[in-house]
Amino acid sequence: MGLKWDQAEEIADVLIENHPGLDPLDVRFTDLRQWVIDLDEFDDEPSGSTEGKLEKIQMAWSEIYKEQYGGRF
Repeated sequence: MGLKWDQAEEIADVLIENHPGLDPLDVRFTDLRQWVIDLDEFDDEPSGSTEGKLEKIQMAWSEIYKEQYGGRF
């Protein structure tokens, strides 16, 4: 069972591993959407993304980023 759009925290965990040091607040939603779709662990319909789901993923990623890097450089 792969990752679904609703699993913001789990997706964020994979994204921070794949893009270490990248502040997620600097990522455009179009890029974020494609990065999620391209994850090996992702198993959902690409058309299922919404701005709200992408925002939740970005915010979850941002929380992990803040914990690891202390916020924006």
